Amino acid sequence: MQRNHVNAGVEGDEELPVIVYRHFTIDELRRDAEVVAFLRSANANMKAMGYTEHGQRHAGLVGNIAQRVLEYLGYDERTYQLANIAGYLHDIGNTVHRENHALSGSLIAWSILKRMGMAPAECALVMNAIGNHEEERGLATTPISAAVIIGDKADVHRSRVQNPSMQDFDIHDRVNYAATRSFVRVKPEEKAIALELEIDTHYAAVIEYFEIFLSRMTMMRQACEFLGCKYQLVINETQFA
Repeated sequence: MQRNHVNAGVEGDEELPVIVYRHFTIDELRRDAEVVAFLRSANANMKAMGYTEHGQRHAGLVGNIAQRVLEYLGYDERTYQLANIAGYLHDIGNTVHRENHALSGSLIAWSILKRMGMAPAECALVMNAIGNHEEERGLATTPISAAVIIGDKADVHRSRVQNPSMQDFDIHDRVNYAATRSFVRVKPEEKAIALELEIDTHYAAVIEYFEIFLSRMTMMRQACEFLGCKYQLVINETQFA
C-alpha cells in the first residue's frame, strides 16, 4: 500500500497539517461493504426495470478491460489502476435511478473514494470517467474516461440477460443473448482497438446489433480516437469498421 503525504496550504508561519492519502487496490474496493451493497442494489433495480445485468460481474469486466486497454497502450501503472477503479464503480448510480446514473454515480463514488483515502486529484479523474460513460451525454476527455467507455460498450453477452423467459425477450435481450463472445483486442503496433463479437444469428440478426447499438459504437469510436487509435468492429470474423 502506498501513502502520499500532502501539506494543506495555509497562510503565514503556521505549521502545515499533513494529510495522508492512500493508493488502495481494486481488491480492497471490491470487498468494501458499501460498494458491494450499492452494486447489488443497482443491479436489483435494473433487473426490476427489465434491463440487462449491471452488477458486480459487469463492473469487474469493465474495470479489467479499461485497465488492459491502457496497460497495453503503455500508460503508467497508476493510470491504469485508476481506470480499473473507475470501471468498477461506473454504474453504481443505478442504485438511485437509471436516469442520470452517471452523475449520481460520480457523486456516490466521491464519498466512497474520499472515505477510503484517495487523493482529490485522483478522485477527480475517477469521477470524470464515471460521469462521462453514458451515451446520452458522455465524452472521452481523459485516457481513463476513454478506457471506461470502451470497456462498458464492449460488454455485449448472453450472460447479461436477466429476463427468465425467452418468449418475453425484447430486442435488447435477444441481441445480448445472441452474443456468445465479446473481446476487446488492443493492437498497439497498428494503433487500433478492435471489438470482436460472435453473434448466433439464430437468436438475432447482425443488423439488429447496429439498430440498437449505433450510439454505443459511435461513442466507442470517439474513445478509441481520443487514445490515438482506430476503432474496429469485427462480427463473426467479418470487419465492419
